[in-house]
Amino acid sequence: MSRSRRRHGVQATATQPADAYRAAGVDIDAGNRAVALLSQSVASAGTPHVLSAPGGFGGMYSAAGLGADAVLVASTDGVGTKAVLAGRHGRWRGIGVDLVNHCIGDIAVHGARPLFFLDYIAMAALEPEVVAEVVAGVADACRAAGCALLGGETAEMPGTYVPGAVDVVGTIVGAAPKDRLLPRPETIRPGDALVGLASSGPHTNGYSLIRHLLDGSPGAAADTGLIDALLEPHRSYLPAVTGFSEAGIRPKALAHITGGGILDNLPRVLPAHLGARVDLGAWPVPQLFATLVDWGGLDDSEAFRVWNMGIGLVAVVEASDADALAGQGSSVIGTVIDIADAGGRVTLEGSWR
Repeated sequence: MSRSRRRHGVQATATQPADAYRAAGVDIDAGNRAVALLSQSVASAGTPHVLSAPGGFGGMYSAAGLGADAVLVASTDGVGTKAVLAGRHGRWRGIGVDLVNHCIGDIAVHGARPLFFLDYIAMAALEPEVVAEVVAGVADACRAAGCALLGGETAEMPGTYVPGAVDVVGTIVGAAPKDRLLPRPETIRPGDALVGLASSGPHTNGYSLIRHLLDGSPGAAADTGLIDALLEPHRSYLPAVTGFSEAGIRPKALAHITGGGILDNLPRVLPAHLGARVDLGAWPVPQLFATLVDWGGLDDSEAFRVWNMGIGLVAVVEASDADALAGQGSSVIGTVIDIADAGGRVTLEGSWR
């Protein structure tokens, strides 16, 4: 491990300032300061299953108690250019929450509960306070999910990243009993209901377009309410998914509505011979999305591929179970149909205006 890339918790010392390395763009002392600032956050997100101490080459997590039939489910993702907008307004903690909850959504749709998380933060010139604030958000979300923050990496890479840019990526590992894995495509049939769970904003998708639209809208950057809505952290869908089981309902499939929106993500959990009909008037689309659509002059087909448009997760369930899940931020938004009856894998009907 080079001295410009350090695992959270590593304390490097030197007898003299690293002037040559600093001249090349890497500040070892800044790295040590970042480690000191974030160490409390990392410690706060530990669990009894963590066997390793901070500063090792790898994190260790006990698999005892997972069960012989347990299946590990893993995902790696990032926050994309939402970090640019966060940087403009000094709102870094929410980016850490975004990172964890996005990854949680990606494994929760397979029926898995999170076990541990690792983060990676890279920039051209290390800013210890920024790193510490992002990791504090990561720790917040990990604690809320009962997930251990097992470790991470901070990289200072001049020449790779432009000054001021921050890349934030995470990896999550969870587990589920083999007989509880999702989706269950063999059980999905025409007539099954689609239940949509309300999102908390654009989550981490479509921000390159959002920033472009903001730049072209005078005064928008000074609109605190708008910026608050755009930087609202990604909702965790883990409590909702857990609630399905508590209600005695086992979904046939769950789709996390990320990049590509409903149009691209819903088909990922449906058998090839089935499609979906989505009623655009079935849920209240937040005004934020209407504003963005109007600024960009987007038609529905593009808007519903760029953003989640107010639906962050879709559950495919028996029609008889749909009413039990609707309400409190959930809506029945459509139905599964035979592909022969659809204009595509997902057909949008009605109007959301």
